[in-house]
Amino acid sequence: MKALLLIDIQTDFLPGGRLSVPDGDAIIPLVNTLQPQFELVVASQDWHPAGHQSFASSHPGRSQFEQIDLHGLPQVLWPDHCTQASAGADLAPALRSERIEAIFRKGTSVEIDSYSAFFDNGHRKSTGLADYLRGRGVTEVYLAGLAGDYCVYYSALDALAAGFATTVITDATRAISAEGFAAALADLRAKGATLVESAALLGQASMA
Repeated sequence: MKALLLIDIQTDFLPGGRLSVPDGDAIIPLVNTLQPQFELVVASQDWHPAGHQSFASSHPGRSQFEQIDLHGLPQVLWPDHCTQASAGADLAPALRSERIEAIFRKGTSVEIDSYSAFFDNGHRKSTGLADYLRGRGVTEVYLAGLAGDYCVYYSALDALAAGFATTVITDATRAISAEGFAAALADLRAKGATLVESAALLGQASMA
């Protein structure tokens, strides 16, 4: 079975949000069109407690986007974003959600960030997503969402490591940095991921 993983398509990552991804809202119509082509659609949701240690505001004297060592892991200090139960943490209002079978929340531990939908950044705790997908008979995952150079990238790396055939739908994701996204895609391709544009998937669907 093929599953579509929608990564962090949340209000705070859209233009006007607390950690906006450039042009992030442009993927939503495309993602909505893609959803019916998959038997299973699953979403991830950044879900940080207030005072999360990845927030620059939790480190007096530090600046947003500065990198520090956080409990032995490199950590970019982000603006406060996707705080639990805030409007910014909601899935994007324009995202069609009726086909989303499950939502996996991440970044819930105050001490460690979680870019991947599968694990925290130290691989100390699992979200349960891999087991859920295996339990549903999934062997292939397709990723879309925000941001391509962080949460989509790390989710794809963990999907590969978990043994799933992994495809990134490149035009259904947006990144914070174009250079970072290019490097992420090159790394994923080198590790065995497939890169595809949505037209190929929608074309196959129309011919099926």
